[in-house]
Amino acid sequence: MRAMARPHSVRTLPTRDGVSASCVALPAGSWATVLDFLSERLPAVSRQTWLARLQDGQVLDAQGQSVHAEQPYSSGTHLFYYRHIADEPDLPVQERIVFQDEHLVVADKPHFMPVTPGGRYVRQSLLVRLKRQLSIDTLSPVHRIDRETAGLVLLCVRPQERNAYQALFRERQVHKVYEAVAPYRGDLTLPLTRRSRIEPSAQFFRSQEVAGAPNSETTLSLLSVQGDRALYRLEPMTGKRHQLRIHMNALGLPIEGDQFYPEVLRGPGEPEDFTHPLQLLARSVLFTDPVTGKPRSFASGQSLRLSA
Repeated sequence: MRAMARPHSVRTLPTRDGVSASCVALPAGSWATVLDFLSERLPAVSRQTWLARLQDGQVLDAQGQSVHAEQPYSSGTHLFYYRHIADEPDLPVQERIVFQDEHLVVADKPHFMPVTPGGRYVRQSLLVRLKRQLSIDTLSPVHRIDRETAGLVLLCVRPQERNAYQALFRERQVHKVYEAVAPYRGDLTLPLTRRSRIEPSAQFFRSQEVAGAPNSETTLSLLSVQGDRALYRLEPMTGKRHQLRIHMNALGLPIEGDQFYPEVLRGPGEPEDFTHPLQLLARSVLFTDPVTGKPRSFASGQSLRLSA
């Protein structure tokens, strides 16, 4: 069951340990109780677990009041609950705050950490960790980078300003620079620009290049070479999912540590190997702040190791 667009009332519900409330609509149906509905429509959580959450006051109505397990089902309303994963793995990494003011937070995200809750990670996501650390319930990401990618992530403090910051990325007004470690190919003339059409693949966690009008563009240049490996500078003009990984692989330059391209070596639900991160780093961003009008330039404090 897909999450619905949140009604305005969810914004008034406080976070719990940095986790925002999730919302589910109650459609017309014949469920006798709220517990019956949650157990059938959200089966990823067992009936016994839903019962425990209801008894602990972790399921709320639109007014923020606790809902009881035997409460009669009533369609046309909404329920709110706080996601929790009992066996959520701890991540042996730590984010760093690069910049913070009343409008913007810029974080330097480590490899393996998702930007927002999803899959096996909720409280270990960057967003939840920062909400908990900074006590800013309204914090929201302006853009995202892959969980496997390290580097800069911009987050908006004030909800009313989020669209202005997101527009920078939609309208390609942010100069983004990435770095990657991949094989060295002396036969490639660099710099070069890769343009292609990227669409979702049959595997939900991957994308692929297909025939058609290009919808993605990346400029690639060489920074340094050591033996048969090299450090590359990547400047994406667009932001398709896995764009840099796909473009590098298409050029015969698969990024070191990539578990999805060219072949799936480890699926999204399999155990992590924290000793071999994807060698891709969101190095820097440059833009004019749409709220303050100030020029902004931020750089990651992380680096990729070209030496073996």
